[in-house]
This record gives sequence, C-alpha cells and structure tokens, in this order.
Amino acid sequence: MAFGKTAGCLILAGVAGVAALSALSAAQFPVRHEHLRKGCEGEMTIDASGVSFAGPRGHAWTWPFQEIQQLKISPEAVTVLTYEDTKLKLAGSRRFVFTGAVPAAALYPLLRERMDQRLVAAIAVDPGAEWSVPVKLVGPGSQGAVAFGADTVVYSTTAPGGSRTWRYSDIESVSTAGPFDLSVTTMEGVFRFQLKRAMAESRYDELWMQVQRKSGRMR
Repeated sequence: MAFGKTAGCLILAGVAGVAALSALSAAQFPVRHEHLRKGCEGEMTIDASGVSFAGPRGHAWTWPFQEIQQLKISPEAVTVLTYEDTKLKLAGSRRFVFTGAVPAAALYPLLRERMDQRLVAAIAVDPGAEWSVPVKLVGPGSQGAVAFGADTVVYSTTAPGGSRTWRYSDIESVSTAGPFDLSVTTMEGVFRFQLKRAMAESRYDELWMQVQRKSGRMR
C-alpha cells in the first residue's frame, strides 16, 4: 500500500525569555546574512505581512509570504527561497540564508496560520502525541523519534536543523515497505525512516487514513 496563544509584538536582542512564550505575533532579531563576501549583520523582522531583512550598504529585502517559494526556519537559521532567478539562470532560484538565534518555536504558530506547504519547520513542536516510535532517518543518518498527534507529525532529533514539524496538510503521502519502514513525502522531499519498533499494519492504516482525511483528500 502506498500511501495558539499570542504574546504580542516582541523585539528580541537574543533568545532570552523566548522559551516562556507560546507564540508571537511579530518578532525582530539580529541575524547574519551569509553570502560570498564574508556576510553582514542586520535585523530580521517576521510578522503577519511577511519576512524582511535590513542590513548595511543597501542589503535590505522584504518578502510577502506569497512571494516566498520556501521558508525554512530553525533555531539557528532562516532560509528564504524566492521566485527570483539567480544571476546564473541555470542555477535555479535565488536563496537567502540568515543565521543567528531565531525564536523559531515561538514564531511557528504565526507562520503556520499564514503559510501553506511552502513552510519548512525545522523544529520539534510538541504534538500532544497520541503515539510515537524511535527511528533512524535514512540518508543524513540522524536518529530520534517520530510522534503522531491530532494535528501534526513531528520528527525530533538532536541533529542541528534535523527536526521537522508537519501539519497533516503538509504531507503528500505516507508509504511503507514493511513493519520497520515508514516514508513521509512532503513538498520538501521524502523522509524515509527505519523504525526501531515494529509498526502494526492496523496502526499504519490508521496513519494513512489520518493523512488522507486531515489533508482534505478524503472525507
């Protein structure tokens, strides 16, 4: 078979106090724009209208959410993939990478309400797990656990940038090659997990039905 609360606007000089917040309506925080010539320091703003960066020497951009091809957030970085071609047109779309202390978990409720599958949440948000299983992610080789909640599927790992939180609507399909195998396909790509505990066929069928129903493909 192939198958929140709002804490108001916050200006951040770092991450102190972020852990106590469940959600933000907006945030400003210092980041470093990584590029070929050593990079530069500036300030990132994420709010209900989109994402922007203000730096020195004209390094300033604003992207409404609809103009972002993919937005990836993690506690260490924000990556904005735009619809703009690179100067070398065959090299694909232009990508901007910003590193720093990002309040990713606190911003996630804001972003999930305003972005579709183009949001990549490289964080582990507590899903209120109904069940979970320890796993190894094939490829990168990270290890952790996959937890299944009422609204989200979460892969949590200690590998930097390796965790993922998926809404069911973010998942294109799930598939399995046996009781110790599970693949989750999203717009970002395919995540194949080796399960450290067997998944019963009935449990897998339940997951497949959840994905179909909660993504709107089945009533």
